[in-house]
Amino acid sequence: MPVSTFGNKGLVDLFDGLERAKEGEIGLTSPPTVVKNIVVVGAALKNGTAPASKTNVPGDVRAFDVRTGKLLWTFHTIPRPGEFGYDTWKDSSAEYTGNTGVWAPISADEELGYLYLPVESPTGDYYGGHRPGNGLFGESLVCLDVNTGNRIWHFQLIHHGIWDWDPPAAPNLVDVTVDGKKIKAVAQVITQGFVYAFDRVTGQPIWPIVERPVPQSDIPGEQTSPTQPFPTKPAPFDLQGTSADVLNNLTPEIYAEAQKIASRYQVGPLFTPPIVPKEGGKQGVLMLPSVNAGANWEGAAVDPETGILYVGSVTDPWVLAMAPATPDRSDMSYIGGRGAGRPERPLGLPLVRPPWGRITAIDMNTGEHVWMKANGPAPDAYRNLPAAKGLDLSEAGNPAIAMLLVTRTLLFTGEGAGLVNGAPNGGGPTFRVFDKKTGKILHEMKMPGLTSGSPMTYFWRGKQYIVLATTNRTEGAELVALTLPNGN
Repeated sequence: MPVSTFGNKGLVDLFDGLERAKEGEIGLTSPPTVVKNIVVVGAALKNGTAPASKTNVPGDVRAFDVRTGKLLWTFHTIPRPGEFGYDTWKDSSAEYTGNTGVWAPISADEELGYLYLPVESPTGDYYGGHRPGNGLFGESLVCLDVNTGNRIWHFQLIHHGIWDWDPPAAPNLVDVTVDGKKIKAVAQVITQGFVYAFDRVTGQPIWPIVERPVPQSDIPGEQTSPTQPFPTKPAPFDLQGTSADVLNNLTPEIYAEAQKIASRYQVGPLFTPPIVPKEGGKQGVLMLPSVNAGANWEGAAVDPETGILYVGSVTDPWVLAMAPATPDRSDMSYIGGRGAGRPERPLGLPLVRPPWGRITAIDMNTGEHVWMKANGPAPDAYRNLPAAKGLDLSEAGNPAIAMLLVTRTLLFTGEGAGLVNGAPNGGGPTFRVFDKKTGKILHEMKMPGLTSGSPMTYFWRGKQYIVLATTNRTEGAELVALTLPNGN
């Protein structure tokens, strides 16, 4: 039964109080975060390569009293006039731009009373000509006081983002010791393959994050940031940028075909901006990681005893191609054009070299990689291709992000379903147990379906259980619980 004293007869309508609210444009993809007597709610907003409009709902973050449903505070991820960060939106673009929501889970340090918000990009994902400026708090990690909603600190991970490289997962809170100093840290994995690490009390980077010059856009109206922040540690956990060096070179024939395909596109380092293809010219920008690769909503697992962070990722390129918008499609100047999406695959195999799915262990005390391993063999769809005959693809990786659970002794992984962010043929029903110190596979078993959520664990009546959510297109979704007969 609904609690009648909460909200309106047990319900709080999250559309109430929203500016420029549009049904079908805003909702939730993550559960609320509860800290003591406060419920904090983010928002997920419609995106894509071709937004219908440069305007959308702003992705405000709000807090409610857990007992009464009363609104306690609102944090504007797109600042209003007079608020900090408003001046980073030029030409009054904060007045109409939307998105900039927190669609991934929000993390909290109950002892400090702080929230950590992974904020997405503003409208639109690939063209920012209608929102000049760096646009706080787009693609930022923001720390708030849970009681007041006041900003404690923030760090913009990407300035004026036009690559859809949102921070896609809950920030990881971990206590570490760096150069003999104990630090309460927060680590944010991001789609383009970096881990950004901060003192979660002060917001100071644990290791320097430096601004470096990046390529600039030539699309009319676009004003890209001249620099972007690059963490000096940890090193990237996946391939970044495109060149001949990253192409699939498993055989001379595959490499030749990969070169032929790549020659159609503009290649370049991380943060190479999208282009408008011209007749007889490049068909788009070959981008790596893709908008759905690197790390994604599956996030990272962190060992509180060792300070080692484990993150799964996919190495999967993408083509960014823009085109002038027509009034019947969008009021933006440019939207995603013909040819945007995944590039052709050489002889049926991925365009880039393996592993196509990987797990990386990173010591957050030192910022160094402990190990990087493929998340298993390549899927049968690749191994059975004529071009793969005679190739050992046992450590080529599955192009779906591994879903991770770390315990005192082991790292457990689901192979991943590729539901949202897998590359072609990604995902599988295999559940694996890794030695968390070395990355060696100790055990694997088949599940009745593809893993569709991170493994969970609990202890009950002398036994430790692991539970996985699986999905099977013919039999539906189910939960699978595992334990040892002796309870160990």
